[in-house]
Amino acid sequence: MSKALHTTEFIIEKVTPIFNKKGFYGTSMKDITNATGLTKGAIYGNFKGKEDLALAAFNTALKYILKGLESRISIGKKPLQKLFKITEFYGEYYDYTLAIGGCPLINIGIDANNQNLQLSQRVREIVLKWQNEVSELIDQGIKIGNIKAHTNSFAFAKRMFIILEGGIAISTIMNDRSYLANATKVVDKLIHDELLA
Repeated sequence: MSKALHTTEFIIEKVTPIFNKKGFYGTSMKDITNATGLTKGAIYGNFKGKEDLALAAFNTALKYILKGLESRISIGKKPLQKLFKITEFYGEYYDYTLAIGGCPLINIGIDANNQNLQLSQRVREIVLKWQNEVSELIDQGIKIGNIKAHTNSFAFAKRMFIILEGGIAISTIMNDRSYLANATKVVDKLIHDELLA
């Protein structure tokens, strides 16, 4: 790894939790230089600007989330099992995301809305990607007879996402993981009652 690439990765690692907690406008250059121990010139020698750095930090937070989610999903052998593995992962999500300052979709999504078009669009892309991938998983389950036929897969994926992210948001506001734990139980019941063939 080149020195420049090493420095770039070091900066992103240090600022990811800061951007995730404070948001784009709440994160100052002083926050960034304090966290990295680097000068403003050194930071901007590696990034075009604050927008570029904020986007890199968001993508890094997402990679962290996806790594945990994908490793959990891979344990399930059939689509229905994989759906239950998703809720199992979200049952631990509150603690899992503490290291990066909480859920980046909630934190950055709300912060960037109407303020930073690039970040806002990236968050929307990820939300749609999540819903589409869960929808595809449900469709696979329908195809193999694991999930009820005629299920509206995208509508179910959307509802699942709303409940889980709502649980994350309220758990964050109340500093109480039980809201998310309850949300995962609701989703598990919906999977059992509405999808199980």
